[in-house]
Amino acid sequence: MSRTPAYAAELRAALARAVRGVSERDLARATEALVSRYRSVSPAAAPILASPVHVAAYAAYRMPATHAALSRALGDVADRGLAPRSLLDLGGGTGAAAWAAAGAFESLERVTVLDQVEDALALGRELVRGSPSEVLARATFARAVAGDWPSLEADLVTVSYVLSELDEPSQDALVADAMHRGQAVVVAEPGTPDGYARVLRVRSTLIEAGWTILGPCPHASACPLAGSDWCHFAARINRSAEHRRLKGAELSYEDEKFSWVGAVRPGVVDSLAPQSGSGRILRHPLKRKGFVEFQVCRPDGTTGREVVSKKAGRRYRAARDAEWGDTLP
Repeated sequence: MSRTPAYAAELRAALARAVRGVSERDLARATEALVSRYRSVSPAAAPILASPVHVAAYAAYRMPATHAALSRALGDVADRGLAPRSLLDLGGGTGAAAWAAAGAFESLERVTVLDQVEDALALGRELVRGSPSEVLARATFARAVAGDWPSLEADLVTVSYVLSELDEPSQDALVADAMHRGQAVVVAEPGTPDGYARVLRVRSTLIEAGWTILGPCPHASACPLAGSDWCHFAARINRSAEHRRLKGAELSYEDEKFSWVGAVRPGVVDSLAPQSGSGRILRHPLKRKGFVEFQVCRPDGTTGREVVSKKAGRRYRAARDAEWGDTLP
């Protein structure tokens, strides 16, 4: 049974404690600055988290969404049978990927988060302090500048929502570094056309190096959406009252759109389960009376429409429960 909902609730409570005492006006101003930056597609000229208030605003505004996206991606990787004992999160800031990994992998024993912003790392330490998860409570949050990381390796290396802050040569260098350090690598970016383009470049790098794709792709062929559409998924987040205030939102939930790719180096895949299902569901299913219609990326490298009718019995019942981003039953 997934531990993600419990970890998401614990994270929300920790975030509420962390922003207590910070001026709502300061949080709102910092949040506006962050929103403006995240809507830009150009590399950042300076660290986005420029002050403790910006860090607190980021954590309250963005961390639940990043955690939800990484939980979905790492959950898929866990379903393939990956059971890492160690996690290294490059550019991990306040630790969203660490929380997601702790929820996805019962095997996890060691977590290290590296980032250049000490204020972000300090908040990350505060959030995990007193956590009932032993692996989170003893996680290491260490300051390091990209290109000068300490000599660390891990079973799983994550790079989440970082590439958009870098120019292409720096992106390539970071991905190469992640591949050098990890047995498996997961990269996630915003679910926008430019975020998908960055993920697609990472996917090509992984495949060219002989790595095996874990997800979301059910194949290693050229992406059939390239040039006409973009591959992205959604994770639902339950908003806290603080989260709603910061975003000026009324709904009690939101859907975080994200793109991602995960892969393992040659040899590791032999210990994992093969891809299950008939492909990856690319859009919200259309559930009609007597049948369910899907848009699917197939194992043969094509995309198209798939229909599962009521006559399929057990498969139809599974199809009724399938969602965007799942594998097709």
